[in-house]
Amino acid sequence: MDDDDVISIASSSSSEGGGGDRRGILDPVVRRVVDALGGFEDGVYRMGDEVAGCLRDLKKLWRLDDSDDERTVARIFWETRVLSNDLVPILLATAGKGLVEDKRAIACADLMTAMTWPIDMAEELKELDDARDKGTDYTELTFSHLNYKAALLKPGVMQALFGIMLPPLSKPVKERDERDGQVVNVILHLVRNLAFIKDLPVNLHLSADQAEYSSLQTKLIKAYSETNMLDLLLTIASNNDNDPLFNSFNNLVLEIFYLLFRGLKPSTLVIDQAKQPTQDLRRLLAAEDRQKKDAARYASSRHSQFGTTLTVQLNPKKKPRDAQDVSEESQGSASTRPLVLHRQAAISKQSGDVLDIAKRNKWKKTNKVDELTRDDNLSIEARMVLQGFAREFVESCFNPFLASLLRDIKSERPKITEKDHLRLLYTTKWLLEFFLVSRSRENAVDGPRKWSLGLVAEVTDRSWIVWVLTRMRNAMDEKPKMWTELQAGIECLTQLLLLIDTMSSSVISDSNLDEAARLLQQQLIYNGDVLDIALDSLRSFKEGTQSLAYLNASVYLAYALLRMLEKWGKQNSGAMYVRKKKASKKKKGKVHGTTENDGVPDVEEEAVDEDSTEEVIHETMFTFEAFEMKFAHSDVTRTLLAYLSRYKEFDSPELMTRVVNLMHRQAVKVKAEGLYFNVSTLQLFKTILDDERSLPKETPYKDLVRLLTFILRKFFKALDEEPFLAMEALYPMNRGHWKQYSSWEPEQKSGRIREAAEENRKFSTEVQVKRGYSWSEQIGIAVAALIEDGKTELVEWVKDILVLVIRQRQRVIEETDQKDRDDDENAEDAPEQPIGPSKEAVSKFTDYAIPYINDEHADAATKNPTLKLMFRLLGFTIEAEDAEELQWVVPAKIFLQDPIDLEGKKVSELITKKTRRRRRRRSPTPNTDVELPDDEPRRRKAKKKREEKTYKSAQFIEDSDEECGDMEAFLEREKTLRERTAKAAEESGRIATMRAAGTKKRRKKAKDDSGSKRARISPGPRGDYYGESVVNVDSDDSSVASDDDPILRSLRSSRSPTPLPRSVAPAPPQTTSQTSARPEENQ
Repeated sequence: MDDDDVISIASSSSSEGGGGDRRGILDPVVRRVVDALGGFEDGVYRMGDEVAGCLRDLKKLWRLDDSDDERTVARIFWETRVLSNDLVPILLATAGKGLVEDKRAIACADLMTAMTWPIDMAEELKELDDARDKGTDYTELTFSHLNYKAALLKPGVMQALFGIMLPPLSKPVKERDERDGQVVNVILHLVRNLAFIKDLPVNLHLSADQAEYSSLQTKLIKAYSETNMLDLLLTIASNNDNDPLFNSFNNLVLEIFYLLFRGLKPSTLVIDQAKQPTQDLRRLLAAEDRQKKDAARYASSRHSQFGTTLTVQLNPKKKPRDAQDVSEESQGSASTRPLVLHRQAAISKQSGDVLDIAKRNKWKKTNKVDELTRDDNLSIEARMVLQGFAREFVESCFNPFLASLLRDIKSERPKITEKDHLRLLYTTKWLLEFFLVSRSRENAVDGPRKWSLGLVAEVTDRSWIVWVLTRMRNAMDEKPKMWTELQAGIECLTQLLLLIDTMSSSVISDSNLDEAARLLQQQLIYNGDVLDIALDSLRSFKEGTQSLAYLNASVYLAYALLRMLEKWGKQNSGAMYVRKKKASKKKKGKVHGTTENDGVPDVEEEAVDEDSTEEVIHETMFTFEAFEMKFAHSDVTRTLLAYLSRYKEFDSPELMTRVVNLMHRQAVKVKAEGLYFNVSTLQLFKTILDDERSLPKETPYKDLVRLLTFILRKFFKALDEEPFLAMEALYPMNRGHWKQYSSWEPEQKSGRIREAAEENRKFSTEVQVKRGYSWSEQIGIAVAALIEDGKTELVEWVKDILVLVIRQRQRVIEETDQKDRDDDENAEDAPEQPIGPSKEAVSKFTDYAIPYINDEHADAATKNPTLKLMFRLLGFTIEAEDAEELQWVVPAKIFLQDPIDLEGKKVSELITKKTRRRRRRRSPTPNTDVELPDDEPRRRKAKKKREEKTYKSAQFIEDSDEECGDMEAFLEREKTLRERTAKAAEESGRIATMRAAGTKKRRKKAKDDSGSKRARISPGPRGDYYGESVVNVDSDDSSVASDDDPILRSLRSSRSPTPLPRSVAPAPPQTTSQTSARPEENQ
């Protein structure tokens, strides 16, 4: 290929800036060194005198590209064609003729490895500078790799490279040095590089030279087989002699296996490769036949002698009022004009379907097909080579190879990279699938099976399963999530479940295998991670984020897991438990001793690091019905519908079987057909039923039609019972809305179990602020606790709720009170407008039910103890305490304060859990005259708590006319009360404000009080208002006042039920003590 055939975009702009200077300096240097290597004379390559030194100089020049994003030296190497014109002839002249230990041959292999090193396009593009590397183009470099691959596949080259490795490998272990390992490492990396280079897609319109680049992988596999390179890879993988040199290359061999196997599916490699072309032809003809049937549905009949023209009126029932309306309508917009159709299908089809034919499909974001695999165009010979290679690998290398890699991973060897985990998961999945499909096709009725389960026994080891689940959990926890590795883990886990199901099948009569399979199933269920991953993978799928292969893998895992669990549940009737891990709060290291609120520990506690966390394990009983019910979720339904919408692309009935089985479990077994009552879903069902005639005749497609008919019948039945469903169908059926339209019924529990469950839900997660803080400070502590837990979005949500409620009620006040203010604006003697809303405006306030925008808000309002604490402090109420999802209601008066200064304390030190009291059932007492226990201390404590709450919140309560009531009537009642008190004092001969018996405390404080007996309300140290009465006329202490005192008896019997208003003026000094009673004491 000539130099002019390749156009470099970078070359046009290389003269600008420093790029041109660098190329101008390096280009003559590289060309002089390349010319000194040698050349062809009479068809024979003649090496130069200093060929070894020139090869070393070329390697030094190549290293200059390490700091050059433009890859200037690599581009010059490609332009000079140094690999095909010089390096390959030098390699054939030395190693090809038996000089395998020649330094020139090793230097050539080293340069070839460097020049074919894979280009990570994503990382290269990330490192580019927008201004400096604006014209950088990597298409030239990727095309150069294809040329290098074709040059290295010439006869004799792979044999020469294989010969370079033989001397170091043939040496005994004790005689090897470091250089021997380096030589083997270079050749294996070159083998990896050639397998990594992707061929061009097959295109009939390409030239002969470029068409050659679409079949290079086939030539490479055949070359590996002919030069015994595949046998060497199997020897390194098995490592029966535990050679440390072989063990050091296991990760490199794993990458080579991954690159060789990812080009084709295991199911296509198992079958007889001689029949593969016939099956491919049959599949293509069937796809073409389906396309013709689809096109014929809308095609015009060839027997029609005339054209077809139909006029469609959009609204035929609408009648214009007069001629003017008719003229206006005729000149109106396109939406009001009649439509003209010229297709024959419009006679029998709906007009909307005919209009859709002519519409252009809008551009949609394409989904990635698969990021783990690629489609290699391999010939039958290459497929047969890989088939034999895979069989030999499973039979001789699978178990030891996986064991050695897992040991290195656990030991955290430096050679293990993050991508090695991904390659190991995918390669194991591929080989397991190849083994299971080969075993299922094996016809061994009488004799022993060739594909025994012991060949893949390593994947059933506990350490391997734990590693797979750990990698999947880490991939889920990463931000952003590692979807590609998660896909590989899901596929590997699916094959593991199928292997366990094969072990427990009735075909195998081995009791040991059956017992091992049952034990593995119990361990997987008890671990719980498999159950969570299967559910989370379906719920987390979003089109455009993950690939279609991830969607297929998630559906397959759920299908296989549910089948295995259903079968296991029928065979085992005993109770089974699932382990749930929950990370508790961080332990606090007590360095400075215990504080006042900590109390005295019962035992000696050790100092714990602040960052350490303890893991709490809970066990819950597992039932298949409850786990199946978890799949009745709107996110799962959305994923299944996205999978079903690609029904025309299914190439196997098995794919349709999986999605129909999962949809049947939702709609029929769980009775959650309401999940499909959505307009977009019904449109998809209509499209499938319209294509019923063109669907394949296999059983899964017939089951699909029956299932869709059942769901549609349920929908129209529910629509007759609840016409409002026509509006609900326009919105997603999430957060349990589907239950009211489905035949699902909640599980009936006994009264005692229900009561215990309600108590556990109410009291297990309730928290409260420790004593000694005002109401506003408690709000600040709650806000700080949410912020410390990383729940800032919940604080913002509460603020949004409060702002919305305030605006709504402010609008009511403005609409109600503005009219009265406008009427009194021009009045001369207009009274002063009261501060605050009027009674009429307050009466129009209504309770505001907090809407939950998403599931996170609903779960937090029901389960988050800190958020529920804030709601309670704000005075929010709950509509139904026994509801599955708590509905909070906003009251009329609200207040919110910023987080307070905690003086260096942790928020968790200020919050405690609510203590739960044990309830006792009271047995009926036969004798009604028996005295009940005295509950006076408890009643006084409750009354004191109510008083403290009322007075602490007094500063946040605004006065209003509604609270004061009729002031004249109140003053009249107080006047009557004072007269009666004075009269009672004259009859008894004692002062009304004195107690029947004094106390030492009273006499001691008499001097400091200087005779002032008036009750006062003064601000506390934190701005709170505490009511303090020197004389408490309502004391229930029998040692202080007697119930026979006529003055106290008169006060108790005649106390006014009207509460004392906040804004009333203080009474005269001589009677202040009688009017200082708190509102709660009158209740």
